[in-house]
Amino acid sequence: MNEAKFLGKPTEYPKHYTPEVLVAVPRQVNRQEYGLRENNLPFTGYDVWHAYEVSFLTGKGLPVTGLLKLVYPASSPYLVESKSLKLYLNSFNMERFGNNAKEASETVLNIISQDLERVLKTNVDIHFFQKSPEQYFDFSEFGILEEIAEIEKLTFSEYREAPHLLKPDNQQTSNVLKAGTHLLRSNCKVTFQPDWGSAYIYINGTHIPEKTGLLKYLVSIRNENHFHEEICEMIYQRLWDRFSPDQLMVACIYTRRGGIDICPVRASHPELLPINLITPYKLTEKLLRQ
Repeated sequence: MNEAKFLGKPTEYPKHYTPEVLVAVPRQVNRQEYGLRENNLPFTGYDVWHAYEVSFLTGKGLPVTGLLKLVYPASSPYLVESKSLKLYLNSFNMERFGNNAKEASETVLNIISQDLERVLKTNVDIHFFQKSPEQYFDFSEFGILEEIAEIEKLTFSEYREAPHLLKPDNQQTSNVLKAGTHLLRSNCKVTFQPDWGSAYIYINGTHIPEKTGLLKYLVSIRNENHFHEEICEMIYQRLWDRFSPDQLMVACIYTRRGGIDICPVRASHPELLPINLITPYKLTEKLLRQ
């Protein structure tokens, strides 16, 4: 597997700029399992990455550090493998660019954008933050499932993805459900290391999921072995197949690992996408474990 080129293996960090370490992973391999076709995807969306350990030098040797935000579309044929991106970004650490921090930043951002677009075969929007800007948050209206009153009465016993747990709410008083959980956990498909995160779901339709069943389903992903983007698309497709909604949005906000967090989001309609999350120049408020 190309995605296993660096994952799970001792790797020496590049000492100089090394674009060839970037690894592109075809999306279609995993999508076939859920009947998703590249030319007819049932969603629009983006993969949003925050890289917290970006640094390089000016021409005079002054370090420049900050947070890099990357946004690229879910329609791209490839996703970038996370460890390869970490190695790539660290390859800038001792390189010198420009006469000052501004020139250095502009040069490095241009290089990163070109390299990623070449590897991923898509447009990549990036922004570099050198100080904490105003914070934004897209999910303040989403109720947290594990905070429902009956939580202590529920029994959880399934920890491999169990779509049968998704049941319609026969007592629904609204056609809309905005729900989230901070109990999301899955595992890397190569190293099997745990990936922690939060999931937010917006669904609008004649039939919406019952909350306790939805929570049990999301908990059942705990021992699944997939990349973050694949988990998001799996949840989306299960909900789409089970409830045939008019509108659907799924966002997975994962905890950073190795200095990088990945936040994929998929939606049936562009207007449902969390606007602040997918905007490169806006830095969203971090969740407790992000």
